[in-house]
Amino acid sequence: MGLTRDHRIAELARRWRDAVVDTGFVPMSDRELEQLLADLLDRLIATLTCEFFDPQDAAAVGAALVHANLTDPRVLSRSARVLSGLTALIGPHEERLIPVLGEMARGYTDELLAIRARHQEMLQGAMSDARIAAEARFRVVFDNAAIAIGIGDTNGRVVEANPALAAMVDRPLPELRGLPVWDLVHPDDHDQVQSRVFDELMAAGSGTVRLEVRYLRSDQTGGWVSWAITLVPASAGRAAYLLVVGEDTTQRRALQAELHRQARHDPLTGLSNRRQLVETLSRIIADADPDDRIGLGFIDLDGFKTVNDTYGHGVGDRLLVAVATRLAERIGDATLARVGGDEFVVLLPPPCDETRITTVAEALLGALDEPIPVDEHRLTISACIGAVVTPVSGADAEKLLDAADAGLYRAKAAGPNRWVLHSIDMTAGDGVDEPAISPIRDKTFQRPA
Repeated sequence: MGLTRDHRIAELARRWRDAVVDTGFVPMSDRELEQLLADLLDRLIATLTCEFFDPQDAAAVGAALVHANLTDPRVLSRSARVLSGLTALIGPHEERLIPVLGEMARGYTDELLAIRARHQEMLQGAMSDARIAAEARFRVVFDNAAIAIGIGDTNGRVVEANPALAAMVDRPLPELRGLPVWDLVHPDDHDQVQSRVFDELMAAGSGTVRLEVRYLRSDQTGGWVSWAITLVPASAGRAAYLLVVGEDTTQRRALQAELHRQARHDPLTGLSNRRQLVETLSRIIADADPDDRIGLGFIDLDGFKTVNDTYGHGVGDRLLVAVATRLAERIGDATLARVGGDEFVVLLPPPCDETRITTVAEALLGALDEPIPVDEHRLTISACIGAVVTPVSGADAEKLLDAADAGLYRAKAAGPNRWVLHSIDMTAGDGVDEPAISPIRDKTFQRPA
């Protein structure tokens, strides 16, 4: 017994399903796909056998295949082979099959293009939304960042700036836009910016440079800022631009400078300490000519321990501050340092000779001639000075200080209120580890009582 018409449609639907099911993901079960294809066969047969034949009705069948996610390029060719079996079901209308399959293919193609166009539009919309959202997030970060952020063009003008940058340079945002960057950089740092950014970075075409320079506020006061400057290359019709991110380092540099100063100055008197004295002396040695001579004087107060024992350390400290002030007023361009409890050192840079150090030593002792008022007391204090004059080129800073210290003990051994000139040559000797430090001659100067 032959198959019924319904059985033949069901068999053709099964064959159609088998032909297309492996072409891609179909969001339905095999049974559901087979039922869909059977329904489409019924629509095709109705179109093929209709009294008023219109092949365009088959376009909807092609569109239905697209809606079922049968969008692989192989679907149409495989479907055409299977659907050639419709000739057994349409009787005398076989000639209609070719135009119907053509319209089905047209409907399939039109719907596929339409869906892809809609997807493209949705994608562009999503990308636009994402771009808008990203720009909004960037704007929030840009406007609220604690660090300074700016955008500049390759001609050196500010395109955009955030509030932190405007606050740093003390200018309103509208005034910043279009402003030449040179108006924001200290003139002494123009060459560094020109070299690193507009020569080095621009020549490379991309990358980031980092530099720390001084900036200018609207009142022409300034500060320091550490910049990271990135050149973003041109793309998609957009011109290249500079992204500038900076941190104000003014306070940090001031703190570093203060810590540097504290590490090199005596906290009680404010004078240089031994570390600063050695560094100063080392620089003089490094820069000295062969004939340059320096003077060094170690100063020790006579009877200072008695002041501490009698009046207390508070009075003793205030006496040291007053002594330091008097001594500093008498030394001209020399350096005065406190290197111990009641010990000071005066350094006379080149040129120096015995006449000059004699003048300074006498002035230092003379500074203590008058009593020094401390609280309700008027304290009398004197000092001894051990002084040296020596060539300095190639010398050792610490050994020079040791030599001056040795001169101090000679002065103290001779009695209070006097100084000893201890002439040495720290650059002589057989080697740097054992220079000749024996005195060439000593002169002791006693001040009148």
